[in-house]
Amino acid sequence: MKKKLSGVISAIQIPLRDDYSVNESELRSYVDWQISQPGITGVMVNGHAGEVYGFNRAERKQITSIVADQAAKRVKVISGISLEGTFEAMEHAKDVQDAGADAVLVMPPHNWLRFGASLKTVYHFFNSIASAISIDMVVHLYPHATKAFYPVETLLELAKIPNVAAIKMGTRQMSVYERDVIILREKAPHLSLLTCHDEYLLASLLPKMDGALIGFAALAPELMTALFEAVEREDLHAARMINDEITSLKAAVYGVGDTSGEAHACMKEALVRRGFFSSGLMRLPVLPISEQDKRRIAEAIANARFNVKTDSRTVRSGA
Repeated sequence: MKKKLSGVISAIQIPLRDDYSVNESELRSYVDWQISQPGITGVMVNGHAGEVYGFNRAERKQITSIVADQAAKRVKVISGISLEGTFEAMEHAKDVQDAGADAVLVMPPHNWLRFGASLKTVYHFFNSIASAISIDMVVHLYPHATKAFYPVETLLELAKIPNVAAIKMGTRQMSVYERDVIILREKAPHLSLLTCHDEYLLASLLPKMDGALIGFAALAPELMTALFEAVEREDLHAARMINDEITSLKAAVYGVGDTSGEAHACMKEALVRRGFFSSGLMRLPVLPISEQDKRRIAEAIANARFNVKTDSRTVRSGA
């Protein structure tokens, strides 16, 4: 069965001008560069890496429209929504569809992080959004350690909603992650299962995921697609070599922990150093990184090998 969403989908960042407005010309050029990389099958906007928290409704729609227009159906375009109320989520999902995206990624209301939600509540939230649109939906699975995590029983119920095409699996607890992948493969085989584990990419790909919806590809799509392809062809030697390059570069951006607003600021600075963005400015409340961090990232980019030779292929730089 061919899945609607597969391969490496890059969760891109958004270049800003000094007045915090979207730098449209840089965004369009950046999207073109992403799409030009072999193995990139989609781009996602308005995720955590894309600063969804910092943009208002009109800006989120503007960003989606720019990217969908520039992509021009060459790859899939996904746009995220992050809302507290069902009615507002339905309206934002309509915006995503009207702006030309192929799918909407639905984050849980953040009050669930504190209070949790029943299966009935979660199902009603997603089903209501689905009733407002005709495009595909991607379930954003939050970490197992949070109250907003959806147990596999909930995911199987969501899989019955016709629009639900994929799960962005951010479980971040490997035993639960591997168990749930097996269950979902058996009981909901039509779903695309996408890793989003930037902090342990290789390990999270090994259960033979359909793809990766991943922030690291926003910085180094050459390495991310090469890793995914090596795992797909079961070339562990090549995968380990590529992962070594990823690990050294990733450490400069993410450290050893989960991704965060500050880490995304470091990644945006890395995109400045790669020459794609003219500014590392983030939407508030994320503040500019220190000069020390900038020097560390500049050194990491200067030392990074975006061309990696393996026994099977060469990973070519797009910079």
